[in-house]
Amino acid sequence: MIRQLFAEALGTALLLISVIGSGIMAVNLADGNVALALLANAIATGCMLYVIITTLGPISGAHFNPAVSLAFFLRGDLPASLLLAYPVAQVIGGVLGVWACHAMFDLPILQWSTTMHRTGGAQW
Repeated sequence: MIRQLFAEALGTALLLISVIGSGIMAVNLADGNVALALLANAIATGCMLYVIITTLGPISGAHFNPAVSLAFFLRGDLPASLLLAYPVAQVIGGVLGVWACHAMFDLPILQWSTTMHRTGGAQW
């Protein structure tokens, strides 16, 4: 069980590092070309997702998302003993992945958006 939880945390961390990191690099390198930045981000994310699913899938099932874990539980493919543990591991991995990415790009650990204002009904 520890191996499975570690695989979920590690996979989620690596996924978020690749999504956020490739997004940051794409914006920095695309010189204002949003389409190119999105393409670079999508390709990098897809490649990383392939690697972590192939590597960690045999260990944990490669859910990396609490909604996926819930779906697997409802299908009967995830035991009840892991239903709460997987999302906890995924959230821990996600937070650590975001923090690691911010550290790699010398960004503050907590950062507020300056381009998108998410308050009130517009947030949802």
